[in-house]
Amino acid sequence: MIDHTAVNVTDFEAAKAFYSKALEPLGYSLAFEAGEFMGFADRHGLDLGVVRRDPVGGAHVAFKCPDHATVNAFYEAAMAAGAKDNGPPGLRTHYHEHYYAAFVHDADGNNIEAVCQQPQ
Repeated sequence: MIDHTAVNVTDFEAAKAFYSKALEPLGYSLAFEAGEFMGFADRHGLDLGVVRRDPVGGAHVAFKCPDHATVNAFYEAAMAAGAKDNGPPGLRTHYHEHYYAAFVHDADGNNIEAVCQQPQ
């Protein structure tokens, strides 16, 4: 069981703006900030840290979504916030028949995913 995870970033303020906008459709908001660390939480609590430290990039974080519409909303919000496309919303049947996901890269190359694995 994962309690929390973190991604490393280069530009703290740019990352704050990006993650605040991109994660809003998933029910996340900025909950804590100290120095060069910020924590994002949903209704279940704090579980994503974004930290200004080296090395940056290369992380993969996948957020569980209840439906395809939420995956789509994440993708649109992330792209509007400056993400780079790494796979638009759609079925990924090479994982399994109901794997519906969208992938974006933040400014540092971290791969952020929203996924629904339930039939729709």
